[in-house]
Amino acid sequence: MVNKSGKLSRRKFIGTTGTAFAALTIVPNKVLAGRGYPQPSDLPNIACIGISNQGCSDLKQIATPDVPIQPLTAAQLAFLPKPAQEYARLVLEWEKPGPGQPEPKPVRHANIYALCDVDSNYAAPVFAGYPKAKRYEDWRIMLEKEKSIDGVVIATPDHNHAPIAAAFIRDKKHVYLQKPLAKTIYECRTLARLAKEYDVVTQMGNQGHATEGTRQTVEWIQSGAIGVVREVNCYTSSAMWSQGNLVRPPLMKVPKHLNWDIWLGPAPEKPYNQDIGHFVWRGLWDYGTGLMGDLGAHTLDAVVWALNLGYPNKIQATSTEYSTDYFPIAETVEYEFPERFTQGIGYMPSVKVRWVDGGIKPLRPSALEPGRELQAVTYIGDKGIIMHNSHGAMPELVPANPDFKKPASWIERTPDNYVDWIDSIKAHKKSHNDFSISARLAEIMLLTNIATHVQNSNKILEYDAENMRITNVPEANDLFHYDYRKGWSL
Repeated sequence: MVNKSGKLSRRKFIGTTGTAFAALTIVPNKVLAGRGYPQPSDLPNIACIGISNQGCSDLKQIATPDVPIQPLTAAQLAFLPKPAQEYARLVLEWEKPGPGQPEPKPVRHANIYALCDVDSNYAAPVFAGYPKAKRYEDWRIMLEKEKSIDGVVIATPDHNHAPIAAAFIRDKKHVYLQKPLAKTIYECRTLARLAKEYDVVTQMGNQGHATEGTRQTVEWIQSGAIGVVREVNCYTSSAMWSQGNLVRPPLMKVPKHLNWDIWLGPAPEKPYNQDIGHFVWRGLWDYGTGLMGDLGAHTLDAVVWALNLGYPNKIQATSTEYSTDYFPIAETVEYEFPERFTQGIGYMPSVKVRWVDGGIKPLRPSALEPGRELQAVTYIGDKGIIMHNSHGAMPELVPANPDFKKPASWIERTPDNYVDWIDSIKAHKKSHNDFSISARLAEIMLLTNIATHVQNSNKILEYDAENMRITNVPEANDLFHYDYRKGWSL
């Protein structure tokens, strides 16, 4: 903890646990500086792996680029599949202020210390936006060389999440990992265990967990605003990428600006094609987790929190046709969660949670007024209904009640996911969405893909969560993980 000069290093200061070090944050800066300690205002050094699209958005929330990030040129866009080109444009539009709105104020919650991406072409505008950051193509080399990294943001395709996160956790780096946390349930369990074992600050990137709407939903439901909830319906839109009964596209020559071997990571050795890469990988079993993996965390998070759900004991799914390569275009799944006891609330009965995607909506509950549009989530209680949009946004009572008095707030309000993670690193405390919480949500989501795969068993799957096993369809248990490609490990 103390270097040869007798001074506490900056990295050790940020990573130290214990109340004694936490108490240092209230000591005047001049006292700390006089004793050779770093001041509490020192910022952690953050690396990011997978810096285009979502990774770029994550970076901007942590530290405003030193140089404005420019759109991809026509030549750079030409290497992307059409859905990825459109998504790249959408990201830029989302981040522009609306009419009459001021430009966002610059932020710097941490130092952007190192950046890593396997595609130098696609990532070029982001590399240019943070010219002081060290650049890497291979995250393994970055981890080995850059000992001053305090935390890492991981925004790669889903299949690379777990191996990268596990390696950084074992090196005592704090981790912000994009949803759905991992590709398999075994990976989710492993990451939660490692995070606890190595005592690092973790956070899953489902931003709605930090919103006011999500917290209001939890407070309304747990205060009994709609009575006892035994049924929840959820839905999301159709995919922007290809899914369905499709065949993997043929071999194409790997462009020089892409390291295909690192992009593949632990996935099976299969040929490159630009129509399975950037963004559109979400639709392939080898790399993505489908619509549930992409959007389930934004939709189900408030449900799991508000109803204090553990793991389901039963699950069933049905879907449109799919192939050995691609997810189905649309699917529906029903989870059954057992009764439970919630501290401060008491007994909560069993509840059914239904999910549909691919552009299909749930059936309308009879209490919903004619002409009123369904939102992403509908909680059906014995005294009323609550609906809200994705990310827990805009909860509302159905039917509308102008005399409704919101319960007093009791859940701590926190900054956004990024600031919460950075602040938790500085104080070395758990974030509000750390892996002990988010791994359970991710597991619930990933059970959908297992149920879809074995729907032809014509059975309602019975889940033994303690032992991570489907007890009545043995072949389903082969889907909790897969054999990594040679040279890759968890």
